[in-house]
Amino acid sequence: MANLTKNRTISISRYDQEKSYNLSEAAQMVKKITTTKFDASVDIAVRLGVDPKKSNQMVRGTVSLPHGTGKTIRVLVLCTPDKEAEAKAAGADHVGLGEYIEKIKGGWTDVDVIITTPSVMGQARTRKNSGTARPDA
Repeated sequence: MANLTKNRTISISRYDQEKSYNLSEAAQMVKKITTTKFDASVDIAVRLGVDPKKSNQMVRGTVSLPHGTGKTIRVLVLCTPDKEAEAKAAGADHVGLGEYIEKIKGGWTDVDVIITTPSVMGQARTRKNSGTARPDA
């Protein structure tokens, strides 16, 4: 078996492997024994005592994190000038048409989502830069 590293040995010596920790104690213990310089993730295994082969005992769900995922989505709306105020009120980060089409064609990719109105779809043909490939195009 391979030798344990110095940091791993120190981490193991800081907790009792025979003791069961409750969730708050375990979270504090993880913060205390970490040696990384970034926010690491933690996996939790929970024994629920259900048989996953039986459809009435399947466990599925989603969790909303208290502070979101940490990433803010930047939205660009390509629309006519009469719809710009409405798009800004809806929370768009960038609103416009001509200037943003030219920026996108020039290689600008500083947005996560691009929304267009049907009336400007013909002008907003930036498929070449979007990274998607369609076999019928």
